[in-house]
Amino acid sequence: MLFLMAISLALMACSGPDRDAGQGGRPGEAPDAGTEMPDAAGDTGTDRDSAPSSTASPDAAVGDSTVGGDGSQIVLAPLGAADIEAAALGGELACSFALAGDSPLLLAMGDVASADPARGLVKVGSYVEPVAAPGGFDAMLDGARFTGAGKTVDIVVTGPAIGGGESPARPATLTYHRADGARRQFVGRWQCGP
Repeated sequence: MLFLMAISLALMACSGPDRDAGQGGRPGEAPDAGTEMPDAAGDTGTDRDSAPSSTASPDAAVGDSTVGGDGSQIVLAPLGAADIEAAALGGELACSFALAGDSPLLLAMGDVASADPARGLVKVGSYVEPVAAPGGFDAMLDGARFTGAGKTVDIVVTGPAIGGGESPARPATLTYHRADGARRQFVGRWQCGP
């Protein structure tokens, strides 16, 4: 629970009324707020080993643009404390992906030693959308594939733990794949624990 409390405190410090200004999503990209949680057992067959661009931009999005699709940008916004509280995710332990010094772009919770899927959230533009990954908490530790309506989000751990403690972060990439074939990659940190 210390990990979740730390995330909540960081979110409160980072949140503000203009936090998501200019980050609105395109119509039709987000499901209705009443959309049910997806079944995470399926695989979309999206190529997980796409080669990232060699140039990282200041916002840590590799190549700083969306590749493929209809030409519209994939915009992921940091999750706020209110977003996380409203989702009321169940699970014993959490994992999150964040850019350096920012609130998480993805947060997921799951139970240890469980076959039940881990449930999580991403914020596409200004819409908070559910995602899920099979295998509970244990299956998320070294990265995972999350699926949701019209999206697949791959977390790939790219290096050893940074620092020590009970829940050290590890360098990782988040690749967001949209149903129209568009994708965008972000470089940050994956952190799992209590």
